[in-house]
Amino acid sequence: MIRLNRLGIAIACVMGLAAPASADFIDTTWTVTGFAGDASFIDPDGLIGQTQGFDAGFAEGAFFSCDFLGLTAAFNRYGNADFFDNPEFALFAPLRDMMTDESETIFVHRISCAGGGDARQRAQLYPFITNETRSRAWYLFEGGVFTLRAE
Repeated sequence: MIRLNRLGIAIACVMGLAAPASADFIDTTWTVTGFAGDASFIDPDGLIGQTQGFDAGFAEGAFFSCDFLGLTAAFNRYGNADFFDNPEFALFAPLRDMMTDESETIFVHRISCAGGGDARQRAQLYPFITNETRSRAWYLFEGGVFTLRAE
């Protein structure tokens, strides 16, 4: 009986450690609130006020849609300094103060749609950036960055 209880406790501890972090939050509706940078092929003003939503396998919005066709999401975690030292994220530099306000960690999400077996439906949204506040997001598109706010 004692062994079984210890085993149960050990399993519960491991499951608790394996639980997803709440800071990787993307499942909500995000409203596009701004753009910083250069836009070559898109009018950023046309996207201001539009939404991008994610909800348990479904995505729809201004940048990306996946209608239960195999939506997956993964993220990498960066300390603020490590994120801004990475040349891949150089276009985010003008937004550093906003992105690091009230947050020590930045999450870089890769959101993919398998397309339900249809190659024409495959898509990827990268990088979709959030931080610990869970209220703001940023999306790199062309030569600039869109800012989004969680509803």
